[in-house]
Amino acid sequence: MNLPSSLNHPLRLTLAAEIHSRPFMAIGAPARISHLAVHDDEGCERHEHLLGSLCARFGVAGPKAGAQHFVHDFGHFRIKWERHSEFSTFTFVEPGRAESFTEPAIRHVPVDWLESLGSSVIVASHIHAEHGEPLDIADARLQALFPKPPLVGSRVLSGGEIWTDFQVGPDGFSRFLVRDTGLREAQMGRLVQRISEIETYLMMALLALPLARQSTARLDRIEEDLSGLGAQMSALEIDGDAEQLLREISRLDGQMRAMSLNTGYRFSAAQAYYHIVRARIGELREQRIEGVPTIGEFMERRLAPAMDTCVSVAARQEALANKVSRSNDMLRTRVNLAQERQNQSVLESLSRSAKLQLKLQQAVEGLSVVAISYYGIGLAAYGLKALKGWGVDVPVDQVIGVALPLVCAATWYGTRRLHGKLHRFSEQRS
Repeated sequence: MNLPSSLNHPLRLTLAAEIHSRPFMAIGAPARISHLAVHDDEGCERHEHLLGSLCARFGVAGPKAGAQHFVHDFGHFRIKWERHSEFSTFTFVEPGRAESFTEPAIRHVPVDWLESLGSSVIVASHIHAEHGEPLDIADARLQALFPKPPLVGSRVLSGGEIWTDFQVGPDGFSRFLVRDTGLREAQMGRLVQRISEIETYLMMALLALPLARQSTARLDRIEEDLSGLGAQMSALEIDGDAEQLLREISRLDGQMRAMSLNTGYRFSAAQAYYHIVRARIGELREQRIEGVPTIGEFMERRLAPAMDTCVSVAARQEALANKVSRSNDMLRTRVNLAQERQNQSVLESLSRSAKLQLKLQQAVEGLSVVAISYYGIGLAAYGLKALKGWGVDVPVDQVIGVALPLVCAATWYGTRRLHGKLHRFSEQRS
């Protein structure tokens, strides 16, 4: 019974293919291998185009768009191309033994194609695979192939030997001698791939080291500036103007955030590559050759300190970013408190002004009551005098004296009531 395709998860086949996306090449000794790793900012699409142009030179169909790997026999040599997240690798394999590295497999590749790679080659190495008995450190051939110390070597996979010096020669290539002293079938291909991966991931991990050194100098300057700002903050009075300090520390905060964006990925990637290097070295199952450091020992002395430097710089950068952030928050709080004190002072001034206006208003209201009452009594006096002139016996002065407090009280009451209505009306409008 077949499983209907409609039951498959949309990513099942893609994920299953990813497990087998980078198979090792079947390589038998003797063979000459040249390995290139290409890394640039333009991405692996350019590398795919370069592979397509090389295939076109030899009349070979190139890989499909978006392919992750490509293997083909070009006649004089075989090629294997792999696409990785940040780089691509080209491995050229030619059968046959050579006594030196003067006739590598890459000599069949057109020179102008190699020049088209530009300044993007991060790894270039020659690997010679051959049969033979185990060698000794004093062997004349080893001294001829690797004249400069340090010589690194080990017995691997219970039937192989690796010799190298991890140095870039005058031709721009590093060199590895891999000897089959009892390997089983297909182990040579795996061994060559492991060696290529170790050097490639080694160089990719070390890309973070120059960045770490540059960051160290920048962190020193930022730390010095932060220390100076801290001293100014300590000397600043509680009511002092901290806005200038806030602008300076905000500038430092911006610099730290920019540094984190620029270095965060590279430092994280370096650790990932370093773990892969250690894993690949572990897979070699190295055995010591007397008087020669193993690849693992060499990496522990040379690569591990570089990675520790990157880790320490990343930790220092994070710690300094936290210090700047805390100083920024503290200073911003201080500025906010100062602004609140200023706002409180303004509100107190407004409150005093409102109280003064209220007192003035009450005084004006009192004067208004007096004025209205005065004019009211005056009008009433004219009326009473008119009545007296017509013969009505009215005691004008007595009536005015009695009416005076009544008019004042009525005027005051009417004014207060009018103000109350206006106040309620304004509240309803608002």
